[in-house]
Amino acid sequence: MMGASPGAGSPSAARHAFHPAHARRIRAVLGPTNTGKTHLALERLLAHSSGIIGFPLRLLARENYERMVAAKGAGAVALITGEEKIVPPNARWFSCTVEAMPLDQRAEFVAVDEIQLCADPDRGHIFTDRLLHARGMVETMFLGAETIRPLLRRLVPGIEIDTRPRLSSLTHLGACKLTRLPPRSAIVAFSATEVYAIAELIRRRRGGCAVVMGQLSPRTRNAQVALYQEREVDYLVATDAIGMGLNMDVNHVAFAGLSKFDGMRARRLHPAEIAQIAGRAGRGMRDGTFGTAGTCPPLPEEVVEAVETHRFDPIERLFWRNSDLDFSGPEALLASLNRAPPMVGLTAGNEATDVLTLGSLAAVPEIRALVRSSRATRLLWEACQIPDFRKLGDESHTRLCARIFTHVMRDGHVPESWMDAQIAGFTRTDGDIDSLMHRLSGIRVCAYIAARRDWVRNATQWQDRTRAVEDQLSDALHERLTARFVDRRAASLIRRLDESAEEDLLSAVTAQGEVVVEGHPVGRVAGLDLVADSTGALPDQRLLLRAARRALRTEIPRRVQTLTQAPDDAFAFSADGRFVEWDGGTIARLRGGDHLLRPRIDVLDNSFLDGAQKERIRAHLAQWLDRQVHEAMAPLFAARAAVEADPTLRGLLHRLEEQGGVVADSLSMPPALRTRLKALGVRIGRHAVLMPSLLRPHAMHLRAILLAARAGRKLPDLPPAGAVSVPADGPHDAILAQLGWIAAGPVRLRLDIAEKLSGELRWRARNGPVPLPDGLPSRLGVRPEMVAAILKALDIPVRAARPLGASEYGPAAPAMLAVTQDARRRQKRRNPPPPHEAPIHRARPAKGQPPAPARPIATPRPYPVPDGPFAALAVLKYPRR
Repeated sequence: MMGASPGAGSPSAARHAFHPAHARRIRAVLGPTNTGKTHLALERLLAHSSGIIGFPLRLLARENYERMVAAKGAGAVALITGEEKIVPPNARWFSCTVEAMPLDQRAEFVAVDEIQLCADPDRGHIFTDRLLHARGMVETMFLGAETIRPLLRRLVPGIEIDTRPRLSSLTHLGACKLTRLPPRSAIVAFSATEVYAIAELIRRRRGGCAVVMGQLSPRTRNAQVALYQEREVDYLVATDAIGMGLNMDVNHVAFAGLSKFDGMRARRLHPAEIAQIAGRAGRGMRDGTFGTAGTCPPLPEEVVEAVETHRFDPIERLFWRNSDLDFSGPEALLASLNRAPPMVGLTAGNEATDVLTLGSLAAVPEIRALVRSSRATRLLWEACQIPDFRKLGDESHTRLCARIFTHVMRDGHVPESWMDAQIAGFTRTDGDIDSLMHRLSGIRVCAYIAARRDWVRNATQWQDRTRAVEDQLSDALHERLTARFVDRRAASLIRRLDESAEEDLLSAVTAQGEVVVEGHPVGRVAGLDLVADSTGALPDQRLLLRAARRALRTEIPRRVQTLTQAPDDAFAFSADGRFVEWDGGTIARLRGGDHLLRPRIDVLDNSFLDGAQKERIRAHLAQWLDRQVHEAMAPLFAARAAVEADPTLRGLLHRLEEQGGVVADSLSMPPALRTRLKALGVRIGRHAVLMPSLLRPHAMHLRAILLAARAGRKLPDLPPAGAVSVPADGPHDAILAQLGWIAAGPVRLRLDIAEKLSGELRWRARNGPVPLPDGLPSRLGVRPEMVAAILKALDIPVRAARPLGASEYGPAAPAMLAVTQDARRRQKRRNPPPPHEAPIHRARPAKGQPPAPARPIATPRPYPVPDGPFAALAVLKYPRR
């Protein structure tokens, strides 16, 4: 509730100044928004020698004060609100908030705007009091909606009622996405959180918006409205505060919600409230539209019809609170405030903050001890009417009212030290939007107190100081709101797009490859294509990109020329191996060809390239790729050329070339041919034919790209450089096998390592079982328990270590490399068994004869007791067969 000036709550003063005996004419000018009611009232006001007009908002009082000053001069016009009082000595015309109208001031003309707010449960009793008691000596005028007509006739006998039609039509457009709203739109939400979220979305998608909320100071709100009115932004995000008389250049009003919290509960908007807000669209003779946006449910058809035709159910009751107060004591004052309405059509409203504060303070013994006269009771009531702008929801406001009352009652004024400390606490201009709004609320309370000349000494000084602090905070808040919710560059560009055709937009490409339209960067050239700027997701992106592409019509031919002359190191394979990249962009795809080492290059489709340009690029990339393959596979090509005239080796090298340097076969080849192949870098191994030089990282990587292209798959994750083993059963085992990673039990071993290990271990066990060499796990990069399984997979027999028996002592027998089958056969050929170990041959007896007795054989070599202490050593001397 806006604060009242001294005497504002005195009905006796009102009746003395505006008694019906002095009234000459009482008029009501009713109608929807945009009917010129306020303009008419100001004309009538200034046509009289004196006048007072009350507005529902401080902002409107300030706005119309400036219009009156322009017409009559600053010395003849006064401004009175709860926080602001500019009253020249010879003032004759007064612009006020309804709560602050000086009822003891005689004036020829009196007007009250938005009189239908008599039906507001929080502030309605103030408007009802003005309706019943405020009168001009010559003319009285009430401005408002048609819905209050029946109660005006009942409560104000003899009133003249004029109805004014809306100057323009108001049409429903239905639902629309927030990002598709037309320019010059106002989006209405009903909480600060919703306002911030919508404003942030509009900033990202449409360049920015102005923000208007009831908590803003008039200076901040005017600055935000100026952003919109001066077309720096084309969108306004606001609460329902815009519904009260703010005249702006709005073409469309979009509701982001249809319910609000009214201080007591969340409720749906009444049709008349929707019309009051939607009526901000279209001013003068220009038509307006309204609808919903975002997640807001659609408006019911009956509500749409009521808003478009301006027909609403009449108000059935007005809120009233007794203004003929009894100041004989706190209890008597509370009783008079709670008196029942005197006539039909009036009802009590919500329990106001001032009454609640009075009830709390009346129960405090220290306060009751000071209230011993009607003057003290009146002072207590005026202290309780200090507006709770901060709305902290605790007892701080009640304590503030008590402090003010105590100081004035005991000391005659509020201490200057206290005022100085209070104001100093709100002078900081740092912090975020919410912090600044909180400080603005605090300084408004100080401004209200400073406006009471009977409460503070040097009131003018304190008023000037609070106004200066409020202005500083307001400017800082405006800067924060603008910095957060306005991107001037994007907003300017969007407006230019709205006003121009594609051909009118200036576009170019900088030397760094940045694409600019109308001086604003919108993307960059990567390779041979345009990459849009993802940080500026604009709704007119398609038009914007069309303008940007126009600039590439001359840039792309120049880049094609640069590409076809670029050195080899300017090109690279993509991370997945499927594409070729140049200058930060992907330009071609790699596909399998008729030969592994000769893949196909396909230039990617591009609207900027014609067929001839694509062929030039393809030919250049094909030559580049061929050079890459010949460089990495040079040993293979050299070997292939060296045996071209030798049919015995030409077939093998041909297979190696077809399979990329590894043939997964074990071939039997004479030693002379093996020697020749070894000189060419080709190794005939037990597991495959390979070229160890092609297992180096650079060649391995290119071979993997070629194999993946032939298979039509992504490049697998290759083992790191220097790795000799990788876990088996991975997702790319097939390609790894082709690359030269042989399956070895739980792992895959690099083929050259596997061949080297097989040859070394077989040579060690050529004459009999020997212990496994030390360091095998670290050489293979595996855990010790995996070694046996790996060797078994490589067909290298291993005897597991046998634990000692209960009667044995000493170290346990180690795991042993057993003699392989090949070594055993070679040993038999070199060392035939002795006679005493020759096989026993029994002569077949003649038919009918008994079998001849077996020929005695020599006693075999004795073996130690299997469980004896020398069993482990005996293995070395007498290898078992």
